[in-house]
Amino acid sequence: MNATTVLEYFKEITRVPRESGHEGPMIEYLQQFAAKHNLACKTDKTGNVLIIKEASKGKENVPTLVLQAHQDMVCEKNPDFEFDFLTQPIPYEVEDGWMIAKNTTLGADDGIGIAACLALLAGDAPMGKLECLFTISEETGMDGAFGLEEGFFSGKILINLDSEDEGQMFIGCAGGIDTTATFTFEREPLRKGYKTLKIAVTGAQGGHSGDDINKERCNALQQLVRFLYTEMQYDFQLITLDGGNKPNAICRHAEAILAVPADEVAEMQEDVKAFSKVLEAEFASSDAGVKALCSPVECSEKPIAEGDAANLITTLLACPHGVEKVSVDIPGLVETSSNLAAAHIKENTLKVITSQRSSVVSELHAMAEKVEAAFFLGSFDVEHHGEYPGWKPNLNSSLLKRTVDSYKKLFGHEPEVKAIHAGLECGLFLEKFPDLDMISFGPTLRGVHAPGEKLELASLDKFVDHLNDLVLNFE
Repeated sequence: MNATTVLEYFKEITRVPRESGHEGPMIEYLQQFAAKHNLACKTDKTGNVLIIKEASKGKENVPTLVLQAHQDMVCEKNPDFEFDFLTQPIPYEVEDGWMIAKNTTLGADDGIGIAACLALLAGDAPMGKLECLFTISEETGMDGAFGLEEGFFSGKILINLDSEDEGQMFIGCAGGIDTTATFTFEREPLRKGYKTLKIAVTGAQGGHSGDDINKERCNALQQLVRFLYTEMQYDFQLITLDGGNKPNAICRHAEAILAVPADEVAEMQEDVKAFSKVLEAEFASSDAGVKALCSPVECSEKPIAEGDAANLITTLLACPHGVEKVSVDIPGLVETSSNLAAAHIKENTLKVITSQRSSVVSELHAMAEKVEAAFFLGSFDVEHHGEYPGWKPNLNSSLLKRTVDSYKKLFGHEPEVKAIHAGLECGLFLEKFPDLDMISFGPTLRGVHAPGEKLELASLDKFVDHLNDLVLNFE
């Protein structure tokens, strides 16, 4: 296996539709790959796929290694880019040493992990028995890991290939839970002499709600609601509010349609310009592209009743977002956070999607309850769902020692050993297979879960060399 082979497999994968919940084409691709290479393959009722490569001659006594990656990807695109993730291949470019998708997500999270597995499975280098596990719907609730059947794989040593910083070995991760709040409201007639305007906060980077939550990036939905709250002193009517998408992505674009008195349109436009300058100043270092825009728009929908509009704006502004607590034991590790991910209005109902993370179970529940309390104050209905466990670090892991020793031998220095605030499936694996010894590593990715996601090719070389050395020399 080499980086060129891995990259070629990844390029193939960018042509396979694999949005979370729609992994059918990816499952078929993996099954066809196994058949083509005469490898044993099984698929469970959830959709997880296991491809098995038996040990090479003379390697029968090497412990079985499980390599794991998830099939699905977060499908995000720029609002003005016409694209269908279910039918079109991911458009990418290679630029300045990076493979980048400028208008969509790239899907290197976790397509590059899949590609590395396939390259090893297709190769002819002697190695012990290899079990490659490909789970479904990791990005939207870890459905594959939750549905994994007892005994689906046999190995007791697992390497997760879903990390995003080369040179960092991860031995722990946060647990998480999603909290959804809904509010049903009344509508009222459009007032006479009112004009409709669209207000948008746009141009934000977004990013991964675990990896990027501490980078002080703009949450477009949060900032739009902030603006609407300050404008409540004026006599506007709220008609629509929409922003964000996935629970695990920081909101990049949000917009609202307002009705304002015709003689106050110019004043509202000036307020938006002033707010845009505020955003540009506040996020100059962390999210330089963010801005607020105002434009006339035609809208036939009735406005939300005044009291209901005030309630939903106030409640959304009160909803926690960002880092709640930093670990006192592991320097630099975000311990607890919440992400105000999305808000959508359909007919007479507002649906708000949030996601909480923590490496401490009690703090995870406390964070979810804090979000719940904010919505209860606004008379929202609240539901928690999709909880998954964290992965407690094991500093005495023999796999950790092997992995660190391999890295040091290849590159002349030790890697960083860390826990991560993002969620990995390892916590669920450990619940189902308590004897597992696990580690997670991967090449350097940037901007995951947002358009502009990119893979650093130099880091791919090192990742592949490291994985190759670890797998081929395992004993």
